[in-house]
Amino acid sequence: MTIKVNFLPDNITVDAESGEPILAVATRAGVEIATGCLMGSCHACEVELDDETTVCACISSIPSDRQEVTITVYDDPEW
Repeated sequence: MTIKVNFLPDNITVDAESGEPILAVATRAGVEIATGCLMGSCHACEVELDDETTVCACISSIPSDRQEVTITVYDDPEW
């Protein structure tokens, strides 16, 4: 199932498949998400979904329970 993914704050929208890794979708869209360990332990890649759920993009996938999702990417100057 194709899902529209909107990355904030840059307001970039791209189509993705449900279950596709968030980090892969962001990379394809040209959206940079900071990474550290790539295992979800360091939380450098934390993003917020439009339902206010915070997830680590490196270990999370595009949700399959909706047709659109907005993902807010935060810029942490420490990373």
